[in-house]
Amino acid sequence: MRWFTCTPVAFGGGADFFARDSGLLCRGLQALGIDSRAVMPGQEQAEDQADLIRTDFSNLESADWWRAQHLDGVVLYAWGSPQFRKVAAAIRAAGIFLVLNQDNGGLVSPRAACRDWLREQWILTGHGRGIVARLRFLTLVLRGLSIGLLRTDPLRAAHLKQGHVIACVSPIAAQHYRKLCGLYGGADLASRVVVLPHAVEPHFRYFNERKRRQVVCVGMWPRIVQKRPWLLMEVMGALVAADERVVVVIAGPNTPELEAWQHSLDASQRERVQLRGRVEREELAVILRESEVFYSPSAFESFGIAAAEALCSGCSVVAGRSVSMASFEWFVAENSGTLAAVDNAVGHLWALQRELGCWEQGLRHPAQIAALWSERLHADRVAAQVLILQEAFTANPRREEGF
Repeated sequence: MRWFTCTPVAFGGGADFFARDSGLLCRGLQALGIDSRAVMPGQEQAEDQADLIRTDFSNLESADWWRAQHLDGVVLYAWGSPQFRKVAAAIRAAGIFLVLNQDNGGLVSPRAACRDWLREQWILTGHGRGIVARLRFLTLVLRGLSIGLLRTDPLRAAHLKQGHVIACVSPIAAQHYRKLCGLYGGADLASRVVVLPHAVEPHFRYFNERKRRQVVCVGMWPRIVQKRPWLLMEVMGALVAADERVVVVIAGPNTPELEAWQHSLDASQRERVQLRGRVEREELAVILRESEVFYSPSAFESFGIAAAEALCSGCSVVAGRSVSMASFEWFVAENSGTLAAVDNAVGHLWALQRELGCWEQGLRHPAQIAALWSERLHADRVAAQVLILQEAFTANPRREEGF
């Protein structure tokens, strides 16, 4: 068999690209013995891996180019975006089985769930802090209720109708997409929606290491609106003050604010808060294997790769409950974490203390957590689900257009 993954954006094609999303799924397919390559537009770069194909963007919109690749299937990472609908149409016109990955929580239109969509716009603008954020919120809402409904939605529908499978990264996202697709194309289009999570690298796993009373946080901390480092500092400061045994490991690019905060802690607390900065993937895997809890202070995540890696490493997960953290509802649903009922420092601290208490009481089992989520999320397992979807279509093709 021969499968490609494709993203129609000219990202870098180095090791980081192949550690997640379309690059990692390509590697997962290879692990199953599939002839697989990743495809992107743009000029070749020095860091590009050997199994990356660069081509002109015009080729991605050409059915003849796709037909010449002699493929059994393509997984397209294009977010259902209207601007990439011609790429999806070209793959479909070439007679190739097409899986459309939707890297979001499903609130891509007011028609998915209007109240939750409005909440997400508020969250995306930093909860309207400051006049600029409030103006941006108003702009997003007005655009979504006008251009979004009149133009974006029909073009998104045209994109989604090209897929044999519409793959959502969480069950809640899939619920939203089924409603949207029902409105866009009826029961047939809605029936194509499935849950297919992002893949996790196989070295994130658990080898029965002894867990420490340790909380690990991973993020791009300079992204203040999304990652909320101010909330991280407030919650972790309260946690180490209240719990003399807990250790906190913070991985990701340091900021002056994080360093100043750590320095301001009492000596006994400061020595239990480690700012690791950027860490290599192998080092991160070791940190996760020895930790009990992964904590995310994020305001929004399309999926949450770091949390998924933690689950495969036998950690449980803590975050805030939010319409913009759809995957986390799934992540904690298997006796594998706690969501804060209130999305603020008090609520997050309560959730962390509850989760640490569950570990102390023997209510969390790292081997079980790791086994369950590794089976769902490791790259070869996600790739296997892709092949199962194709087999199901081949075994029972429908006369009507679509899957």
